[in-house]
Amino acid sequence: MRPSDWSRLVVLSALWGASFIFLRVLAPVLGATTTAGLRVGVGGLAFLPYFAAIRFAPRWREHWVQYLVVGLFNVATPMLLFSFAAVHIPASYSVVINSSTPLFGTLLAAVFLGQRLTVRGIAGLTLSMIGVALVAGGGSTDQDSRLFWWSIGACLAAAVSYSLSGIYVKRFASHVDPIGTAGCSQLLAGVLLVPFWVTDIPPVDVTPTIILNVLALAVLCTTIGFLLYFRLIADVGPSRAMTVGLLTPAFGVLWGALFLGERLTPIQGGGCALIVVSVAMVLLRSSESTAPKLQVRTHLRH
Repeated sequence: MRPSDWSRLVVLSALWGASFIFLRVLAPVLGATTTAGLRVGVGGLAFLPYFAAIRFAPRWREHWVQYLVVGLFNVATPMLLFSFAAVHIPASYSVVINSSTPLFGTLLAAVFLGQRLTVRGIAGLTLSMIGVALVAGGGSTDQDSRLFWWSIGACLAAAVSYSLSGIYVKRFASHVDPIGTAGCSQLLAGVLLVPFWVTDIPPVDVTPTIILNVLALAVLCTTIGFLLYFRLIADVGPSRAMTVGLLTPAFGVLWGALFLGERLTPIQGGGCALIVVSVAMVLLRSSESTAPKLQVRTHLRH
């Protein structure tokens, strides 16, 4: 990987780690549905000028089903679940649990794609679940609250939803331009969430802080984050691009400590390490030379 690729990887990890901080700031004030709706809606609209700049044709008639399914499972559902979790648990919990997504992807690929579930994959999934248990059970948060455990479950469900989306894309949408999938799925997810958040807008003052956090979450972490991610896929391949999952938890925990005063206990730190190790076991299981390249069209290249 070139220095520019490493720079994109680090920036993307920092942005996606920060997204959980913005969620933690916004969700308790705006509510889960409004936070998710604004993130997805504004993030989707931000793709439109980019589409115009590169003269991208989404080909809605051909691909609307793929855009809709990906929008439901890769955008609307996990965004809503993570927004709900952000109301009740620290951002560092959510970002660490989210990093287990590749483990669920490995398990679901064995079920739906017939891929062989290796001993390494089983071990990685087991370590990840132990890590999640340590992160959830080793802190000082009021863990007797039902909402605490529902929030942990929501983060796990969001990770499963991301994995299901990946399985769907591999089976039914691999022929669709990934930029179209990223942008158009955001737009449709925003439409899907409109009935939920417009009827649940809390009576709060719209302050500059709220506006800036919404823009940062939607434009920086979502729109620009997706563009960086697909640029990495184009330049270094999907396997290396997915290693963003190894760096995101570290940034999420760092941002949580710096800006929200969150701290992980030693037990939770050990759980976080187990999850990162388990993800590394899966993501780094094969060399990039044996990983298939995802074809991305020329407007993503230099």
